[in-house]
Amino acid sequence: MNVFDVSARAMSAQMLRLNTVASNMANMNSVSSTREGAYKPMRPVFETQFADQMQQTGLSTVDVREIVQLDRAPTQSFQPDHPLADGEGYVYQAAVNPDEEMVEMMEASRQYQNTLEVVSTLRNLMSKTTRMGQ
Repeated sequence: MNVFDVSARAMSAQMLRLNTVASNMANMNSVSSTREGAYKPMRPVFETQFADQMQQTGLSTVDVREIVQLDRAPTQSFQPDHPLADGEGYVYQAAVNPDEEMVEMMEASRQYQNTLEVVSTLRNLMSKTTRMGQ
């Protein structure tokens, strides 16, 4: 594992985080005829992965261990004319908070950009270092 591997895995984790946000936003207005069938927002769970020679290199990175559904109750609304309404006239809307999703999206995007900047700076420094010997 080198710094480029660490960066690639970190960017991959942030991309997955952005994909879960996109999925949550896409399903924000979905409805279901049952409380259990309503869409539940997802979040990735990250896990630190250390290099085999952690004592020598000090390198660690992140992997997505799993993607979990948040345990949130859907919003129940009375819409008896809706085709998915249950026997009592209720539909259940996904419990997605758009403000929370936007914050999550901005944070993941910033983390991705920061890691990309690290890679760019490192490549630039490596290029300058190789030119020093010429």
